[in-house]
Amino acid sequence: MRNFTNQEVLNWKAFLRIKQQESKDSRLTHFYEAGTYHAETMLKDIEFVALDFETTGLDADQNSIISIGLVPFTLKRIALRNAKHWFVNPEDKLQEDSIIIHGITHSDLKGAPDLLRILEQLLDELAGKIVVVHYRRIERDFFDAALRTLINEGIVFPVIDTMQIEADIQQAKPKSFIDWFKPKRTESIRLGGSRQRYNLPTYPPHDALTDAIATAELLQAQVFHHFSPDTPVKKLWV
Repeated sequence: MRNFTNQEVLNWKAFLRIKQQESKDSRLTHFYEAGTYHAETMLKDIEFVALDFETTGLDADQNSIISIGLVPFTLKRIALRNAKHWFVNPEDKLQEDSIIIHGITHSDLKGAPDLLRILEQLLDELAGKIVVVHYRRIERDFFDAALRTLINEGIVFPVIDTMQIEADIQQAKPKSFIDWFKPKRTESIRLGGSRQRYNLPTYPPHDALTDAIATAELLQAQVFHHFSPDTPVKKLWV
């Protein structure tokens, strides 16, 4: 599986035009046709969509998506009435250890559609928006791997990764004199731990829709505290 980095894709708008021409699946062609924002577009002018997957494990090549949550938002508001949530019939078996984490059981998945059945609707929800995730190796890698299996064609798109933002913020903090002799305990950059630093409310973890909403709120807080509504999107997307 190919993992794209910000250094490899310097012009997402042009890159998605190329993907549109190369794509053989009409749903992906339509998705790429919607394009994306110019790199200099300010965050205050962007329509985002926070996306979260729950999966049967952490290996995108061996495990699969079982739940999808998304919510559109801007820096000023979160459109809860337009939020979406799906259970998805997994390609692999539901493992007991993953059930303990996300609480999704076989009964929850009874009658759930496979990803292919909701693919067009999912892509329509994401098309033309900037996708925001907390740890892109889940949402981008799992989506890509799933489509390679289902339609023999992967997917790539720019994302803003709130976990990466938080890691960069923590790393950039100046060290005090005493820190050089007694290093501080590493701050958590998981979703819940990151939210605590901004005094955001505690939500039950590992629910795709709740985590999508939590991710949207986290980005709003990160921009308010560390950036500006006038920050160009190229500073944050990867």
